[in-house]
Amino acid sequence: MANTYKALSALLSYPTEEIKAAAEDIHTIIMDEALAPAWALRQIARLIEDFKSLDLYELQERYVFLFDRTRSLSLHLFEHVHGESRDRGQAMVDLKTLYAEGGLEIGASELPDFLPLFLEYLSTRPTEEARQLLAEPLSVIAALKERLQKRKTPYLAVFRTLEAIAGRAPSEAELNDLRKAPDDDPNDLDALDEAWADEPVIFGPGDEACPKVSDMLDRMNVGEPPAKIAKDPRGIA
Repeated sequence: MANTYKALSALLSYPTEEIKAAAEDIHTIIMDEALAPAWALRQIARLIEDFKSLDLYELQERYVFLFDRTRSLSLHLFEHVHGESRDRGQAMVDLKTLYAEGGLEIGASELPDFLPLFLEYLSTRPTEEARQLLAEPLSVIAALKERLQKRKTPYLAVFRTLEAIAGRAPSEAELNDLRKAPDDDPNDLDALDEAWADEPVIFGPGDEACPKVSDMLDRMNVGEPPAKIAKDPRGIA
């Protein structure tokens, strides 16, 4: 089991005094376990330095602007696949069941597809199993990485690191579908309204079913490793 996933989960959670105070411990865990290559660890170190040096209010404001006000950067993984459709609800139930079977009980108000929660679950799994599970939503993680790269935010480091840990490239077909979704600007209120009104991204035939998440969950349950795909070793799109 690797505590790196829990440390990365903390970095992607809403900044609090506790997380800010634990920045040095987070840094130590990630560097000591070294699940990612050196270039990724250096980028993570720069993000952690922000947690140490910036005012808490500034950290919180940046987080809200990126992940709460920008739908295309939502940290709820299934939102990028199902939007607000009913298929997302069943996928959430299935993922919550997976967590429970693995010994992770979550609160009634917690959404299981929240990336920091998913990473916390990975921290409870054997290292190789966690790496395989991380590869399942890699297309969404890669799409978020590309959108964060355009914004030149230090949070990009977490997504590059996750890609590097997975050791695989995402499905290009899935990633291309995700690229078609609007990448909204929270400063453009008209565009923001339009983005929230758009249809969800659907992988698969028609509106009746979306096999993307169910296939992912099936592989999670049986431990089937995804196929390897060559990728840029720097983790840069």
